[in-house]
Amino acid sequence: MNILVTGGAGFIGSALCRHLATNPDNRVVNLDKLSYAGNLASLSSIAALPNYRFVRADICDEAAVVQLLRSENIGCIIHLAAETHVDRSIDGPAAFIETNVLGTFKLLQAALKHWRDLPEASAACFRFHHVSTDEVFGDLPFDDSSFNEQTPYAPSSPYSASKAASDHLVRAWHHTFGLPVVLTNCSNNYGPFHFPEKLIPLVILNALEEKPLPIYGAGMNVRDWLYVEDHARALALVAARGSIGQSYNIGGASERTNVAVVQAICDALDGKRPRSNGASHRDLITFVADRPGHDRRYAMDTSKIERELDWRPEETFESGLAQTVDWYLNNEWWWRPLRDGIYGGDRLGKLAAVK
Repeated sequence: MNILVTGGAGFIGSALCRHLATNPDNRVVNLDKLSYAGNLASLSSIAALPNYRFVRADICDEAAVVQLLRSENIGCIIHLAAETHVDRSIDGPAAFIETNVLGTFKLLQAALKHWRDLPEASAACFRFHHVSTDEVFGDLPFDDSSFNEQTPYAPSSPYSASKAASDHLVRAWHHTFGLPVVLTNCSNNYGPFHFPEKLIPLVILNALEEKPLPIYGAGMNVRDWLYVEDHARALALVAARGSIGQSYNIGGASERTNVAVVQAICDALDGKRPRSNGASHRDLITFVADRPGHDRRYAMDTSKIERELDWRPEETFESGLAQTVDWYLNNEWWWRPLRDGIYGGDRLGKLAAVK
């Protein structure tokens, strides 16, 4: 299968490319414009493989995408290219509308042109897999409820609203034009090669540098945590075997409060990299003003993907976090240039900064 991964130099996209490229029957083409969070170093393990190719391009460039789809005879698109950080969407929503909404529209148009030109047998096998987030569903109370595939959309942030819009576009291109699509909505990902603006890598690196470990509000917001390599397996499975026109929730069955996540990181580092003064890393925890519009809780009902595709996460939160902490301890070559040159850990998403 010839597969185009958009946003393949990002966190989830690079994990997916690494997973797909291990199968020599796959031809993996990675299209990424290399924005601040795109990092080709995350793909160094597969860069020389004969079944992998990187192309620097923008999904908003419809003509370039059409040409690439045709020249590579693409049979499946897995669309991950997106602006993803809620705090940045508060500071600057325009980039999220440009990439997540307009970019998805342009990509859908390119895919439609390509699909319509394919021979009948190839067109019948073609898939457009759109990757989205649990945040499109909005806020859950602190109870035993969870999001399922029929949960109404109620996005709270500019980021989640832009992703909700892109989800609706994908469904419309299926229902109106017949484009064969599948969709997935995932919970919070974590793992190696994660850009350090996100909670888990930010806390790990701040702790190593003896900096405060910021927690929004009282730290009681709850997220479900999904190890990125479990997510990559699920994405490949849905792309190959998911039912056309259907969506699938992907989660890690690992709900944790934010403060519990930070405490678990501190405890792991106390054992693996003790502080020079002998104190616990927990002493660095600092509660800061909450994020505007901060959703209380997300939780995923994953019974559909379990039932139909026999997928379940292989990592628990404890095993995944241990691997993640070890990876950051052993791979300063990857994260140090980011901390020193692109993002040093400053607070983002202050409401006063909205433009």
